[in-house]
Amino acid sequence: MSRARILVVDDEPFNLDIVAEYLDEMDFDLVMVESGDAAWEALGDREREFDLVLLDRMMPGMDGIMLLRKIKADERLSSIPVIMQTAATSPEQVREGLAAGAFYYLTKPFEGEALQTIIRSALDDMRVRRELRASLNDHAKAMNCMTEGAFSIRTLDEARNLASFVALLGPQPETLAMGLCELLVNGVEHGNLGIDFAEKSRLREEDRWEDEVAHRLSLAENRNKSVRLKVWGDDSRWVFEIRDDGPGFDWRRFLDFDPERAFAPNGRGIALSRQLSFTSLTYLPPGNQVVVTVPKSDKPA
Repeated sequence: MSRARILVVDDEPFNLDIVAEYLDEMDFDLVMVESGDAAWEALGDREREFDLVLLDRMMPGMDGIMLLRKIKADERLSSIPVIMQTAATSPEQVREGLAAGAFYYLTKPFEGEALQTIIRSALDDMRVRRELRASLNDHAKAMNCMTEGAFSIRTLDEARNLASFVALLGPQPETLAMGLCELLVNGVEHGNLGIDFAEKSRLREEDRWEDEVAHRLSLAENRNKSVRLKVWGDDSRWVFEIRDDGPGFDWRRFLDFDPERAFAPNGRGIALSRQLSFTSLTYLPPGNQVVVTVPKSDKPA
């Protein structure tokens, strides 16, 4: 597996040195630049693709928010995860960053462990997106005859495979796959296995999340639990219904980006999916069933 290439942007050389020291043992290919303009030039090099951008918010000239908006407006670069490192942590400032596309936040000054945790989380998300994208083409021809379907999954891998398969029904399969994957994975880990937001944050920090999921899947009380997906369509839209065997949860807290959770390594997936992947997203009480829709064409349903 090739090393992850990370673009680190900070106008203070001392801060770049700190990041390099914190990440020294993680075998990343680090590209360090001291301005937004230099970062934009590096991102424009098609011979050098980046897996992640670690971006300082407050810089002279092109600041972090300006650069972030340019990244998210560029079709080739928009899927690169961006971690915003900043001392500007008021709710209004965080909302501005979230609106611009910074779904990962790191408060300055930070410890090496916090930096490593948020980078692992962002790279894991990026890896899943790339795997979903790669598997889309494998299923494309099989979807032409589908009008409805019912599926049942238990594991994270099954969630990702199913998401990439049924997403081919939508007009933007890659975006739909990411949203469906998020909801299916939530059904497995939160619904069936009882891993809540705080516990997942801790497991992410300890780099034990997937190991804990595998352990809980093996327990007798969870062996018969599943997440079911039903899909059907009408003249204008596809409807996806996802249900797990858990007790439900207070989904209302997770429908929108919350500045208080911006600095956690998880907890933004539902809001991101609602914003980018679906025409509508509706949870049904007690929270173990969600219904989402997408149009059958690029025209709004």
